[in-house]
Amino acid sequence: MKSKIVAESLAMIGTAFGLVAALAWNEAVKSLINEFLPKKGQGVLPLFIYAVAVTVIAVVAIGRIMKLKEKFENDPHGRNQA
Repeated sequence: MKSKIVAESLAMIGTAFGLVAALAWNEAVKSLINEFLPKKGQGVLPLFIYAVAVTVIAVVAIGRIMKLKEKFENDPHGRNQA
């Protein structure tokens, strides 16, 4: 029971970090895209580039967090499995 609580807590912490990171990088990535792409019209292309970049980062981060969660669920005491 305790290991399930810890595993779920890790999932929630991972989600919270994902949200905080996305918010923190929001303006920086938009500024970077606006810096390198032409400013005429500010069409939808920069928004799609931004969305793809954020999605890739989120998928990688969530994948790593899920691996950590699975590892903890399989070994609740944190011992390495040989």
